Amino acid sequence: FQALLLSEEGWLPTHYMGLVDENLAPNFYDGLVRVVSAEGREIFRLPGEEALKQIAEHSEPWTYVKFPYLAEFGWQGFRAGADSGIYRVGPLARLNAAERMATPLAQEEYERYLDFFGEKPVHATFAYHWARLVEMVQAAESVAKIAQDPELTGSEIRGKLGKPGEGVGVIEAARGTLFHHYRLSPEGLVDYVNLIVATTHNAPGIGLSVKQMAEALAAQGKLDEGFLNRVEMAFRAYDPCLACATHFLPGGTPVIVEVYDARGSLVRRLEG
Repeated sequence: FQALLLSEEGWLPTHYMGLVDENLAPNFYDGLVRVVSAEGREIFRLPGEEALKQIAEHSEPWTYVKFPYLAEFGWQGFRAGADSGIYRVGPLARLNAAERMATPLAQEEYERYLDFFGEKPVHATFAYHWARLVEMVQAAESVAKIAQDPELTGSEIRGKLGKPGEGVGVIEAARGTLFHHYRLSPEGLVDYVNLIVATTHNAPGIGLSVKQMAEALAAQGKLDEGFLNRVEMAFRAYDPCLACATHFLPGGTPVIVEVYDARGSLVRRLEG
């Protein structure tokens, strides 16, 4: 696993997004949306509604999935780097967007994590798994405190209804940041909705990770069943939900690799 964490084909420099509290620790339910650059510089730290204005979406004719990017940088195609608009969300991104953890044991694990890589942001795609474990420690430490929150244990549990209007909500799901933008008519009917969910945010990064892995293995001549496994490992690190990202219920994930030679002829097809 250490070799995977440090592998060149798993190293993808992008920007990162996550919710943080006033101490710049990860907050799954509240806080500000913070985006840091591939070098670790803060690009913005804003409430959800303002943060959404900093995001644009690119469409391709071959998929229902849109490809979000930071509007400040513009869409420059499927390429990573400090001058690209591509960013990532989820466990790896949240730890990169934060400066510390919110609980003591999680902080210890966070420091061990950073000591291993020796730099921040961490761009190793397979570090999503390690970052997920660090977050689980914070979540476990937070359970007792949350269970005693008066908002959960009190008798006033019904939300107050306001007048129909427009609003943006942001929260961290396990796999990454969710933006929900709704607008209601005067009659209370939804007349506009836009959801940017975790796998949508990560769609450009997922594509780049698959490309990275496939090109590295092809260059080594490893065109066997292990090829399929390693390519799938590259995108499984993101815990993708394609049904969420496409808003299409089946959401199946067939793994098919087609290998073409320099003349464009199909020389091999692998199916998982």
